[in-house]
Parts: sequence; structure tokens; C-alpha cells
Amino acid sequence: MAEAEIKGMIQDLESFHITSTDTRARSIFKFKIEVLKEMLDFLRDLKLEERSRLKFLMADLVELGQDVMDLANASWIGFRLKCLKDEIQMTEMRMRNFGADENNIGDEEEAEEVVVGLEENVKTLLDRVILTEVKELHVMCIKGMIGIGKTTLARQLYKAGAGKFQRHAWVCASTDMSKKEILMKLIQQMVEGYERDPSLEEMDNRSLQQMLRQHLQDMSYFIVLDNIPNEMGLDYIFKALPSRDAGLTGSRLLFTNRYVLRIANIDYTHEMSALDSDKSWQLFLKIVNKITSDENTFTKELERKGKEMLKKCGGLPLAIRDVARQKAEQRLSGIEWEQLFDSIDLSESLKALEPMYFELGEEFKPHFLLLSLFKENVIMRGEKLEQIWDANGLDNTVTWEFIRSSILTIVKQHFSQISCHLNPLLHKISIKKAEEEMGLEILRSNGNSRPSQNARHRVIHCSRDRFNHFTNENSKQLISLVFHGGGRYLDDAGQSYWKSFEALKILDIEDFGVKSLYETIGTLIELRYLGLRNNYMQEIPHSLAELKNLEVLDIALNFMVVVPNTVGQMGNLRELHMSDVIFQKPLKEDALQNLRSLAYISIYDWTCEDPNSSRKYKLQTLGIEEFDENSNVSKLFETLAKFPKFKNLFIRGFRYRSMPCMDGMGVIPYLKVLKLDGRIGRLPSADCMHQFPMHIALVNTCLDEDPMPILEKLCFLRHLKLRNAYTGREMVIQKGGFPRLEVLCINELWNLRKIQVDDDAMSSVKELEINNCPHLETLPEQIRRMSKLQKFKMVTTKHIATKIRNSGLTSEIIEVDIHP
Repeated sequence: MAEAEIKGMIQDLESFHITSTDTRARSIFKFKIEVLKEMLDFLRDLKLEERSRLKFLMADLVELGQDVMDLANASWIGFRLKCLKDEIQMTEMRMRNFGADENNIGDEEEAEEVVVGLEENVKTLLDRVILTEVKELHVMCIKGMIGIGKTTLARQLYKAGAGKFQRHAWVCASTDMSKKEILMKLIQQMVEGYERDPSLEEMDNRSLQQMLRQHLQDMSYFIVLDNIPNEMGLDYIFKALPSRDAGLTGSRLLFTNRYVLRIANIDYTHEMSALDSDKSWQLFLKIVNKITSDENTFTKELERKGKEMLKKCGGLPLAIRDVARQKAEQRLSGIEWEQLFDSIDLSESLKALEPMYFELGEEFKPHFLLLSLFKENVIMRGEKLEQIWDANGLDNTVTWEFIRSSILTIVKQHFSQISCHLNPLLHKISIKKAEEEMGLEILRSNGNSRPSQNARHRVIHCSRDRFNHFTNENSKQLISLVFHGGGRYLDDAGQSYWKSFEALKILDIEDFGVKSLYETIGTLIELRYLGLRNNYMQEIPHSLAELKNLEVLDIALNFMVVVPNTVGQMGNLRELHMSDVIFQKPLKEDALQNLRSLAYISIYDWTCEDPNSSRKYKLQTLGIEEFDENSNVSKLFETLAKFPKFKNLFIRGFRYRSMPCMDGMGVIPYLKVLKLDGRIGRLPSADCMHQFPMHIALVNTCLDEDPMPILEKLCFLRHLKLRNAYTGREMVIQKGGFPRLEVLCINELWNLRKIQVDDDAMSSVKELEINNCPHLETLPEQIRRMSKLQKFKMVTTKHIATKIRNSGLTSEIIEVDIHP
């Protein structure tokens, strides 16, 4: 692009900056002018050849300047200008980093044709998404981490389905590729006569968009944009296509990406899963047989060893392929299979995955490094992740960003509470980078340790054997101390052990078998997080009162542990997690002043007095247990109503006793999450429950009356879970019921025989799960007309499962999982 053109855009923007009266627009104009000037200086310093390679990205940057000016007089300018500013920053970054990923090939090599574990996905997506009779444009995304098979799945869909459309195109993108280059590639593949036309390079983006849009008018097309960069705005793609209603040609647009694409146009996102043990072995065998040109056979013992070896690949096809190639080549060199399964080299796979770390924003890298503190392949509580990050002074709201970018995957979700998994290969990368960048030290009782002279974070892996590594050298600078495994490590440690950790902020001894701790733990005055969950603790040390900086104390799953009065003196405590504890004295409101989360505490250890109105209470979450018909619920609700930030309430009944009715619940003004666990005679009316709950779980409530006529009137309800909640035979959801409900889970309704759903009910439901309802032999006919329903899961008897499959009621739902 000529220097004069860039200068011309700068002059135009300066004119708009002077005349514009919108302060938000003026700030964007100024920002855009500065970026263009910086890029102009940046280009002048480059050689002619380097400048030429950047011409298309520079065209994108100038085009964004025109977009800014086009919005100058728009009434909705604010949000769109912010999006443009983000896109301008990303384009500038891509120009400065041009060439950094020249070796980026997406998930796998183009020539690789060995496919395992995708057959069912291909058939389902072809039948229910790609080749359906739906006539409008359907946009979908295949999401997952690097190497999990996104490109392979997309290629199988493209090969099988592209020929059914009048026009089709496949574009493999990269962070270096400009919008203009993508538009040119689409035109070259879909517009006749332009396969190699050099005149496309002289056209601006808007002209290219117009050409493609006009040519595709009234035509069906299937476009795949593979490995589309997350930072690339996608509006330009939709501007290059006919409007979604034009022609109703039944076209398809498919993206592959490791991020959840933040655009409203996505109709469906398919989340890729890692391969299980059997499919990992099948893929390994296919590749080995292909390379060795032989039908290799293995004894059961060798197969077991092979599967054990492949576990280290974490079900990732990219890693399994690498290992299979290595082993096949070693076998061809004469090494016997018995020797080949004893070791594994994942260095190439780890190198291929490292871009996931390098592409993280600088603000997210410290979060990723701290994932190294967890055990490999462990299921991580999102709550604990956030607490660990927070104790290190980091933003604790990053969990969903990591899920969005396929670093973490959700294993279980209960409303806002989630459990996550980190692929073992990403865990290895987090350890490697943490050792390099934050002073991670790993010590093992088997002697395979990696000590560090400048350790700031220490992880100790113990077996059941005695571990004599009691040297506390360099312990004064430790920030984190985490124990995994079990054994006698802490039983053998003396009272002086804890006195060496002067700077310690995180101490995690979860699931370790600890029976007691010395009072000297009170010397850890910098401690912010203390995790003692799932041990054999009988009493909490009184010295915890000395931990004035402690913010999180987790003593849950220590059965009948005695909690001293001193816990109420820990003024900075923000989260207290426990269950089945014995308080020496009831907890007073003074202890709640800084608490944000308290769960679970006995109703008898909770003093329901009016909180001091002059204090700023921060309590948001409360779990109450041992509830029965004698509990004063009205007083409890009146107290909670005076906590200005309170929004999550979990109530557990006392053994087999019934809980009182919750009619007074409506006084809590901003209740968002409600869980009732225990018998209850009836639900309060919808008016008494208030309109604001977004998440409700009824567990073991054993209601005699159908709860749906009450719950369906809660117009803000998004998630509803019923487990052993209702003893009746029929459930009715009336016309217009549950207008915003997105997820419905029905479990263990042992007598349920019929669910009736009237027209226009549950119109927003995306996920429906029905498990262990052994007499429910049919589904409501309305399921056919629930246009947003994309996921259906059912666990039932073999007879009913067959009947449901043959009914055809779920044939239009994309993800269907009926067991057995």
C-alpha cells in the first residue's frame, strides 16, 4: 500500500477528530491516528521485501480506519467503537509479530488420513447440521485445544458434504493472514474466472466483499475457515455473504478454533473431546500398521502396557500420532515391541502445544503457571483455582477465559460451581514454564526430585513410604507449599517444621490423610490460603487465630472436626468451607463482617440476630445444614435480607426429618441461586419465592405435588435441577412456562410416568437431561418443536432407551446420548 494512501487516511481521521462532537468517537479517532502513524514509522524502518509482505495487513488496518469514520454519526457508536479499537490493536500486534507462526499447520498435517473416534461425530453433524433441509444460513464452530482433531473432523465433513452445495471453499488461516487474503482465497475458489486473477490484489476489502456477496446470491455454499485466529474480527466475513434470509439457500459456514467465538451469529458449537483408552490404542495401531506395512499383533499384556504408555498422551491425537511414528520407526530398526512400551518421548508434541502458552496475554500467563501446583489428571474445583490465584494477588475470574480458550475443559457443572480438567500434556508445559519462570520445585519420595536453589513454589509428592526430605533450606522465600499423595511425611515432622516458612501464602494439604497439625502452624502469619479438605482432622489448632492474613480456610470433609472459638477472631477470613463440624460456641455475626462465603454451618451454630446495620457485611453465599421443622426460617431469611450482597443459599435438611416451608424466602431481594436438599412438605408460591432466582436445585425434597406449576412462573430461571424431588406420576409444564430456562435436569424421579409440555413452553431450553426415571417410557411431543434444544442426555433401562431412539422425537437434536 502506497505511503500516500496511509497519509490520506490519517488526514481524513484528523478532520473527523476536529469536527466530531462525540467524546467517545474523538478518543477512538485519536487512537487510530496514533496507530497509523506508528505503523507508518514501523514500515519505513523495514526493507522493501518485508514491507511488501505486510501490505495486506496494512490494508486491513486502513480499512478499519474507514470503519471508524463510517460510525461517526451512528447512535449506537459506543460498543461498536470499542470493538473496533480492540480489532485495531490486534491487527497492529499481528503486524509486529508477522512471521512468528510460519510453521503453524493447524491441528495436523494435510496428508494425514488415519481417523479414529470421529465416525459418529461425522455422521451426526452431517445428518443434523450440514445436510439438513433447513434453508437458512447455518453457522457452526468446532472448538478444542491444539492437536485434538478439529481440522480432521472438519475435513471429513467437507469431503462428505461439500459436493452437495453449488459452491464450496476451504481456507486454512493463520495469525499472519489478513482479511483481504481470506477474501481473495474465497473468491478464487468460488467465483469462476478468478482462480488466478492478479487484479484481486488491487481491489480493496469492500470491493472484494461486494463481489463475493453478489456471486453467492441465490446459491448454496459450504465454507470452512480452518484455524481462524481468535483476534480476527469476523464481521467482514458476514458482510461478504448474502444476508441470512436472502434466497434461503441452505448454506453452511464452519469455523474451527480453539476459542469460543464471541459472535452472535454462531448457531452451534461442537466441543471436541479427547480419545478414551480404547480409541487411543486403535489410532496408535492404525498408524503403526500403516508405517510398518504390517498387521502387528499384540498379546493382552503388551496391549495393557501399550495403553498404559498412551495414557501420557492425554487422549490427544496429535501426541498419539507422534508416539506411533516414533515406535513404528524404532520397530523397523529391529527393536522388539516388549522394549518399546517401556518409555515415551513427548518432546515433539509438547513443542507443538507450546503456542497455547505463548499466545496467552501477559495478564494470563501467571495463572497458567500456577496450574502446575495441581496433580496431573486431577479434577480441579473451579472454586479452588480461583482461591489459589487470588492468594497470589491475581485476578480470580480467569477460569472461564481458560475454558473459552480450550486450556481447561468442564467435567461437571452445577450452576456457577464447576469442576475442570487440564490435559496432562498442558500440565507438563505448565510445570516446565513454572520451573523456568516462577521458581517451581518438585520433590518426590521416590527420589525423582527436581530441587531448586531459588524455589518460591514447592510441590511435594509422597507415597505411603517414609519421606525423609525434612531439609527446609531456602524455605524462607517459599510462597506456596503443596502436598500430594499421603503417608507419614507430616506425622514424622516435628513442631519446629512450620517455623521455617516465613513468607508462605499458600498451604495446601488436601486429601493427604492428615490427622493433626501442631500449634506452630500459627507462625505462618503471611498465610492467605489453608486447604485441609478431606483429611482425618479431629480438631483445628487454636493458633489459627494468629493467621491475621488468612482469607480462605477449607476444612470440609473432615468428619466431626472440632472448630475452636478462635475461628471467629480471624478478621480477614473471606471464605470458610466446612461440613459436619462441631463448634465450641455458635458463630456470631461479628465473624461474618468480611466473610463472602460460609458453607456449611449447622443452623444451631448460626446466631440469627439482626446484623449491625452500621457495618458493611459482604456475605454472598451461605450453606446451612441440620435444618428441620423446628428451625426458625423466617428469622434466617430476615437476617439474610439485610446482607446487601447476598445471592446464594444452600439448605440441607437434618437426616430424615422434614424441613419447614420456605414462604418467607421472598424477603431476600437478590437471591440468584437456591438449593434445597431434604424433605419438604410443599414449595412456597412463585410470589413467595421471588422472581429473581436464576438457578434452582431441589434434591431429596420428595414433594407430593408437581413443582412445575410454581417453578415455571419464575421468569428469570435459567437452570433447574430436580433429583429425587417429586414422588408423583405426572409432570405438567403449561403454555409459556419457563420462558428463559436453558438447562433442565430431571434425575431419580422413581414414579414419574409422563411429562406434558404445552405449546410455547420451555422455548429457550438448550440442554435437557433425564436420568434414572425407570417408568418414563415416552418423551413429550413438544420436544420436536423446541428449536433451541441442542443437547439431550438420558440414562434409563435398555427397553426404554430402544423405545425412545425408535420414536424419532430426538432426530432433530444435534447431540443425543441415550444409555444404555
